[in-house]
Amino acid sequence: MAKIYIDSVMYIVNESDNLLQACLSVGIDVPYFCWHPLLGSLGACRQCAVTQYKNLKDNQGQLIMSCMTPAIDGTIIAVHNTESAVFRNAITELLLTNHPHDCPVCEEGGHCHLQDMTVMVQHNTRKYRFNKRTHKNQYLGSFIKHEMNRCITCYRCVRYYNHYADGTDFGVYGSNNNIYFGRLEDGMLENEHSGNLIELCPTGVFTDKIYSQKYTRKWDMQYAPSICQNCSVGCNISIGERYGEVRRIENRYHEKINHYLICDLGRFSYTHTYLSARPKYPVCSNKKYSTILNFNEAIKEGVNFFKKFKRIIGIGSTRSSIENNFALQELVGKDNFSNGMSDKEQMCVKLILEFLNNNFIYTPSLREIESYDVILVIGEDVTQTSARVALAIRQAVKKKSKDINYLNGIPKWNVSPNIHISEEFKNSLFILHTHENKLDDIAEWSYFAPVHKQVHFASAIACELNPNLPKVYDLDPLLKEKVLLISKRLISSKKTLIISGSHSFDSSTIQASINIANAIKIKAINHHVGAVFLTASSNALGTALIGGMSIESALQEIKNKKADAIVFMEYDIYRFISEYDCDDLLKNQENIMTLDHQYTQTYKKSGLAFSSKNFTESSGTVINFEGRAQRFFQVYDPNFYSDDYCLFESWKWLHFIKSKIDKTEISWLNLDDVIDSYAKKYTILEPIKLKELNSSFRIHGQKISRSPIRSSGRTSLRSHINIHEPSQPIDIDTMFAFSMEGYNQPNKSMSHIPFAWFPGWNSPQSWNKFQKQIGKNLFSKNSGIHLFKKNKNKVNMHSNIIFNNIIEETYWYIIPYYHLFGNEELTQYSSVIIENIPIEYALISFEDSAKLNLKEDSIVEFNCLNKNYRLSIQLSKYLNKQQIGLPLGRKGFPISLIGKKIKFLQEFIK
Repeated sequence: MAKIYIDSVMYIVNESDNLLQACLSVGIDVPYFCWHPLLGSLGACRQCAVTQYKNLKDNQGQLIMSCMTPAIDGTIIAVHNTESAVFRNAITELLLTNHPHDCPVCEEGGHCHLQDMTVMVQHNTRKYRFNKRTHKNQYLGSFIKHEMNRCITCYRCVRYYNHYADGTDFGVYGSNNNIYFGRLEDGMLENEHSGNLIELCPTGVFTDKIYSQKYTRKWDMQYAPSICQNCSVGCNISIGERYGEVRRIENRYHEKINHYLICDLGRFSYTHTYLSARPKYPVCSNKKYSTILNFNEAIKEGVNFFKKFKRIIGIGSTRSSIENNFALQELVGKDNFSNGMSDKEQMCVKLILEFLNNNFIYTPSLREIESYDVILVIGEDVTQTSARVALAIRQAVKKKSKDINYLNGIPKWNVSPNIHISEEFKNSLFILHTHENKLDDIAEWSYFAPVHKQVHFASAIACELNPNLPKVYDLDPLLKEKVLLISKRLISSKKTLIISGSHSFDSSTIQASINIANAIKIKAINHHVGAVFLTASSNALGTALIGGMSIESALQEIKNKKADAIVFMEYDIYRFISEYDCDDLLKNQENIMTLDHQYTQTYKKSGLAFSSKNFTESSGTVINFEGRAQRFFQVYDPNFYSDDYCLFESWKWLHFIKSKIDKTEISWLNLDDVIDSYAKKYTILEPIKLKELNSSFRIHGQKISRSPIRSSGRTSLRSHINIHEPSQPIDIDTMFAFSMEGYNQPNKSMSHIPFAWFPGWNSPQSWNKFQKQIGKNLFSKNSGIHLFKKNKNKVNMHSNIIFNNIIEETYWYIIPYYHLFGNEELTQYSSVIIENIPIEYALISFEDSAKLNLKEDSIVEFNCLNKNYRLSIQLSKYLNKQQIGLPLGRKGFPISLIGKKIKFLQEFIK
């Protein structure tokens, strides 16, 4: 720590920070543009000038850039003296020379860092009276709008996109007063994290195109803290709503998870939540007609459904909250509950839970992944399935250059030296996968092979580290060399990380990863080793914790006539089994009851369908890959916008039906009651009740506001319907108020922050005001509760792996491939995501294409699971022969295709 003097007051600051960080950390506002806690210092904008004095006798001092000056013990500076203030004001005027006067029509108005800084330096008069420089804007795809004329040349965009995210299709061009940031030609930005440009840009150069189409000022929206539901990472997000529609999703700072960044899928995929395109009323249907039901009629029909049949199977959902799944289990009974996972996925998740619950290997958070020296990825295409993890891996690989510079006396915030040597000095990344993936460009070595060969190779590594494990034979000499190399790297590094998961739907990859991690831990007791296991959906771990049979087992019960009806809770059976089997299962509508917030094929074919709320309209709990239980909160009440809507959380529908069947009083009045119930039944979930804030939480007697303060007072929230509106609904489930009336300032007790706003700081940069130290910890604790405690005693989870490597040359074997857009189920209903989902194709090897005399524009046809497929092909340089990649999980490509054999595959001739 260092003692520094700011405007004659002494402060204790972190000596590893620069003076700008130090000032902001102690609450002193210094304007800035080019500096960012994530990107470090460049000294390009000259906006953060302060006066530094040599000693107490120095009355003159000199202007310095605080972002480029270390916080050395004894430093004396002045921030609010006249010289510094005049200089900063003049710099702002120069930066705004070519900036248009378009704040009233700019999407960033009221949310703009440039506005905040201009007000802060008290610049209010323009002397420049000549023509402004103008640029032609580019088309950058469906998500990002480009307005180059607003640029102030801070270089944040190119520093983030090229140097941090490793994007290659964006750059800076020109010189002097004619600098241009963009692509060489129009086209969609290719990086999976391009949307972060919107928040990182301090002006309105890059704005949210979807938000622009239905634009709303920040102060007219209401917000809630939420969790991204698109993968198992559990990124924290802030969702903004207006007129019953989600208008914007932004990053919500979490020190241990997403930090300042989220992926494009999490930021832009929300249009499937719109009320206009999803169920709003319960419906009772038969083959002739459908009847819309009110609440009482729907409950009555639900009770009759359960009285009509002897045994009903309830199918839960890994894309739904713990509360909803528990409510279904309580209604149908534990023996009749299915978690909705396939046999293969259930085996994977069961093994992951066993590891988290019993092992003594550390599972790092997303942010902690960046600190590892050697990473081994087994069987996961991380960029496409868990993009934010891939970005963390990229930072881990670059960490070596930062460490070298730091050892040579260069502070970590000084980014220029890091950029220059990052290509020469890298940490090690090794990848085992079936075919090419986007992390290959930074990998030291990638091994491409079928899953069973990946496991064979990984087991050889484990055996090399721990000779007590079963020997692995028949390895190619080159692979033996790589086994020795990787083993040496894994054991000689300071911190080693193994990453695998369930996306290959093969539990042997997970077991092999566990064996490697355990072998390292046993061989080098003081060596730090971590393991990360990713799951295929946002709440797979949470759903699995309450048990349940697989979907195959549930359907077998129906097939064997041991059960005669099914309840699907936020679950589309067509995504998991063949269309032929689905149609056969759903042919008797009266035996099917569904609760969902999307018009899935299952929902459409149900005899009784309940309209449930989605994650933006409800509150609940999900568990991410590290076993961290996190709460998401209702952004708005859809029933407020129409008296005709009949929308409730799935757990409420199910509990009301159960109460009527049991002829008991309603016992779950709010979300806290549901949490109390499952905490009593499942002790592993008890910390959620004990440590999470409940609905009675108040700060100074106030609920937490969902809306920023606006000078004009209350805005009519239903003005598109009628300016004479009813009073705001009362949120009985949480500690939030549907109003700007309530608490909205930083507080050590408030870990769930709805939106980033602070007086004078309206942009996302206002997260600085919620942090004890800039870019690090919040005033409040990090949200979320770890359910699995680290086991201090060594637990042996070694398991022998049986290799099933019998490959029949006469068959083709189906494997999955993934794309960021089109991989996750719900986002396939999002209109803007649909536009960007790549057209389905069959991925085959060059060797097989030559054998069949196929070209890159060829179309192949085959039959599998009683369905004919006809797809164009894409060729893979590294995919092994007799394998065919399909986009499993997309509509028409059920997950049950994994591992299936195709006997006849031929070119389709038009």
